[in-house]
Amino acid sequence: MSIRTLDDLLAEGVSGRRVLVRADLNVPLDKQSGAITDDGRIRAVLPTLSALTGAGAKVTVCSHLGRPKGAPDPQFSLRPVADRLGELLGAPVHFATDTVGESARSTVDGLADGEVALLENLRFNAGETSKDEAERGAFADQLAVFGEAYVDDAFGAVHRKHASVYDVAARLPHFAGRLVLREVEVLSTLTGEPERPYVVVLGGSKVSDKLAVIEALLPTVDRLLIGGGMCFTFLKAQGLEVGTSLLEEEMVETCRNLMERAPGKIMLPVDVVAADAFAPDAAHDTVRADGIPSHRLGLDIGPETVAGFAAALKGARTIFWNGPMGVFEMAPFAHGTRGVAEAIAGSGAFTVVGGGDSAAAVRALGLDESSFGHISTGGGASLEYLEGKALPGIAALEN
Repeated sequence: MSIRTLDDLLAEGVSGRRVLVRADLNVPLDKQSGAITDDGRIRAVLPTLSALTGAGAKVTVCSHLGRPKGAPDPQFSLRPVADRLGELLGAPVHFATDTVGESARSTVDGLADGEVALLENLRFNAGETSKDEAERGAFADQLAVFGEAYVDDAFGAVHRKHASVYDVAARLPHFAGRLVLREVEVLSTLTGEPERPYVVVLGGSKVSDKLAVIEALLPTVDRLLIGGGMCFTFLKAQGLEVGTSLLEEEMVETCRNLMERAPGKIMLPVDVVAADAFAPDAAHDTVRADGIPSHRLGLDIGPETVAGFAAALKGARTIFWNGPMGVFEMAPFAHGTRGVAEAIAGSGAFTVVGGGDSAAAVRALGLDESSFGHISTGGGASLEYLEGKALPGIAALEN
């Protein structure tokens, strides 16, 4: 790729210059208290911000959070993110209470060398996500005023053709931040010539969400291990009954075709943890995958499946994992995800955790993040990269 990097910008000199940084600070918040429950995405952008502030740049950070409807919504404010970012940087972060209005302008104008400002949620402005190029471009014009250079370090958003991701890059000298560069380098090894055996572990709820990446990966992987809610559509395609488990009936034939195209390559659960209800205190036990009671739903893979998946992972040289094996947020149904994650971490392979719920599970289960080769910050972006799709944010940096 022909992309200028943060190091190229630093070599030019940034002392006293305004730098606009697109970060992905879309962190989960507790619904009751509004507190940040996982600050992984904030920590991921620290190397880029620290390099810029250390070199004397006046840094303005912009990000989205959640899915507001193009207007201010207090529940999606980035104010708690500004506070946490300041704690991690060890210096106050100046917070603008709007995106491109009076508060944003005065906050950015007041920055001293080496200081950081954070704008309010980009999606409080309809121009950020607009499909109308003129509306999106007008918002990008207003954002671009805050920088003499633009750094994209929001890998989790590069698959979106949004104003702050795509259009601003066309208006300013643009560079890839440390995080974006690392993500692309790692994922490109998976689409190039990965060391073999190459094993992919996919979970999550729906086959339809992962179909494109399964189609792209199936010809190149050595084994494909499937757990999570999506496994029940595959089990149904084998002619098994799945009780009241999550099922995409319209995808059954597709799953059958995938297994026929790659006989022996796709590995499915042989046992599952089946419960009376989708609740942490529901009655549950482990049953064979071909013996799920009609009134029960599967909420995790069983111990025999964990052992089988671990054996398949043991000899791998490259592993990509995206999607939990069960409803890990509920303690009784977290054992499958934990067991597979521990097998991946201890495999000795080059391991990539494909962001999203997988990254959240690693942290929620208290697993050692350093035992994985790379934990992506972008679930959707990493999948689309592996599918071979052109990512607007990356294309904008290449131009």
